[in-house]
Amino acid sequence: MKKLLIATTALVATAGMASADITITGHAAAGIHSGLDATAAVAATGSATEIAAQTAIVATAAAAVTSTAATVTANTADGSLLVADTDAAAAAVAQHADEVAVLDAIDGTAASNSGDGVYSNAGVDFTMTGATDNGITFSATVNIDAGTEIDTGDFELDGADGGTAGLGAVSMTGSFGTLTFDDGGIDNLYNGDYTSADVSYSTTVGAVSLSVAHDSAGVAQANSMSAGYSASGMTFALAASEDTAGTSASLKVSYALNDTVSVTGKTDQVAGAESVQTITAATTLNGVSVALSSANNSTWDVDLGYTAGGFALTYGVDETDAWTATATTALGGGATFAAGVSSDDEMYAGVSFAF
Repeated sequence: MKKLLIATTALVATAGMASADITITGHAAAGIHSGLDATAAVAATGSATEIAAQTAIVATAAAAVTSTAATVTANTADGSLLVADTDAAAAAVAQHADEVAVLDAIDGTAASNSGDGVYSNAGVDFTMTGATDNGITFSATVNIDAGTEIDTGDFELDGADGGTAGLGAVSMTGSFGTLTFDDGGIDNLYNGDYTSADVSYSTTVGAVSLSVAHDSAGVAQANSMSAGYSASGMTFALAASEDTAGTSASLKVSYALNDTVSVTGKTDQVAGAESVQTITAATTLNGVSVALSSANNSTWDVDLGYTAGGFALTYGVDETDAWTATATTALGGGATFAAGVSSDDEMYAGVSFAF
């Protein structure tokens, strides 16, 4: 009887696993870095006393700015800004600049840049998928990350992960579209630097794709939407978001002249600011890519790239003569080497692994 009970239990467990899938993937990275963009807390080096002093300085500066903003708000009910308030705001900015200078002197490096260092991190991702009897598919993710991370795309030092398990997105997909829940984890559809949302919904109506993202707490710059449409080589993309001064929106139109050349026009209206129109031309031929863009605010970018046999080089420069250069190569077995340098004396080099 005891053996029969064990066998029956095993059959039930197997049947349960057959109705859903669990995929486990892993990743790791390690290397060196120098001068990467970072917050003052991340860039801070030295003793606990030095770091505590830096934290106190930043808190004082933030309190001064908050106090000034409250004063301005209280005295502009009639739509005018008092001269005294203007002077106070200028004084707060000057005070903040002085405090940042002190902060630099304390830890011996610019508060917005990291010093020389080593990064290493590893993580495991669990993706669970299944389906209900009426055809609605659902998925959930759980991830565990630990170590120090860098953002190679933006030359940023992201700092240390908590080393704890985190619940990612939970989504449901059916004929109605896709509904996703992820507390504070859904990127703003207009600008990824804006506040993240908690819930999103996406669907397709004919040839038009639609998405909306909402923040349940009503935080500024969190609610956003996007729409896309493609036909005959033309692609239209519209995105908008609530902003502190109204609504920000962008419209991008791309046209593929042929298999190697495309042209893109974009207009971007940030709430409370002048709209910016940008035109970009890009081509790719025999592994060589070139992209040129120019905007009506006197900015421009030139991006060059070359790929061949798992090896890739990129170089980009803008109107300020700021440039970045990167190199990546596949090492096989899920390993990749990547290195980058910039005109701001930023540098990273290391290896990443996918398991």
